[in-house]
Amino acid sequence: MSAPPPSVRRRPSRRDRLDRLLPPAVAWLMSNLVTWLIASSSVAGDGSEVAYWSTAGRRRWDAEHYLSIAKAGYEMFRCRDRYADYPDVICGNVAWFPGYPMSVRAVSATGLSYEISAVVVSEASLFGIFAVLWYLLGARLTWATGLTLAIGAVFPGGVYFHAMFPIATGTLALLVCVAGVKRGSWGLAAAGGFVATACHLVGAVAVGMLLLSAFFAWRRDTWSMRLVKAGASAAVAACGVLWTTWLMWQATGRWDAYEAIQQSSYGQSGVRQPFDEMRKAYGFPFSDWYRPEGHLPWLVEHSLGAHRGQLWLNAAFVLLVVATAVVRLVRGRRLGPEEWAAATLTVAIFLVPFFAGAEMSWYRNHAQMFVGLVLVRHVSRWVQVPLLAWCSVQYALLGSMFFAGVLV
Repeated sequence: MSAPPPSVRRRPSRRDRLDRLLPPAVAWLMSNLVTWLIASSSVAGDGSEVAYWSTAGRRRWDAEHYLSIAKAGYEMFRCRDRYADYPDVICGNVAWFPGYPMSVRAVSATGLSYEISAVVVSEASLFGIFAVLWYLLGARLTWATGLTLAIGAVFPGGVYFHAMFPIATGTLALLVCVAGVKRGSWGLAAAGGFVATACHLVGAVAVGMLLLSAFFAWRRDTWSMRLVKAGASAAVAACGVLWTTWLMWQATGRWDAYEAIQQSSYGQSGVRQPFDEMRKAYGFPFSDWYRPEGHLPWLVEHSLGAHRGQLWLNAAFVLLVVATAVVRLVRGRRLGPEEWAAATLTVAIFLVPFFAGAEMSWYRNHAQMFVGLVLVRHVSRWVQVPLLAWCSVQYALLGSMFFAGVLV
């Protein structure tokens, strides 16, 4: 019997829609459960017990700046104007992008505190991450897709998905951008790219990917239309940076506020030698600089140098994503537009922090390589299972570094 025409096909029932949301919901719950167990096995920087279900356990130094932007907007000033003993450099919060704090401000309009609103935005974004990934995986439960979701629940650096940081929101935006490319919707891709670039500097990789999308997406269109869609979506995505610059200019009167504070206070300007930056990141003495007080639990004691294993795992993940794409091409299987987009973003996200100089933050920025899981579903179970085990161990170690206050 032939399939009924589209006009009489049964629409998905409410139960069907709920079933489609069940796997990402389970992944989100498991991610919170695992992270809670890690927090309960750690101690805070002052040696006290970590309260995972409180906002305090999810705040770090950068989170204070995101909250200040949400509460009062941007500011920039000479440090010595307020702090007499401080070096004569620029202070303020213009080194942080507005996408996440403006979302926090919007949620706080419901009456929630800014701190709770920040957690709500992060956790809602994380649920969205799993939901969009599930769509990109085909929304069908198999060993391959189930293991991919499991890896996502303990993805390297994913502890920052639960923190008061823009990592979850930026990653969700990148996945929406990839989904737009898959669906052939340049508007959806552009919207995801805009939010990604407005959340974090690393999100600007979406602009480059969208420019390149003319070569692998919009395949039903003519070449001229493909170029138009690629250029238009990239231009809209780049407006996220323009919006950021405009907000900072309104508050400070300077178009170069971001660049000025990066150069003055953090010594981050220009393009770096990436391999030199990798060596610096690998050798950074977190355990000497931020060792927690008091007696340390076993997990914390053995996690203080976990950023080194994290770099090896992140590099291996990039190589796995690239190798998977190459093997599929060699075997004559054309990559889908979303797979090209995910592979391009994964490589770019890995490299950007080292070109920009981020020896103290690459481990959280790399969490946005989550988009590469779109390709990991094609990997053999004999690779997925060891990858899941490695990610689980590294997630526990880096998570313990976070909750112990070792990571900023």
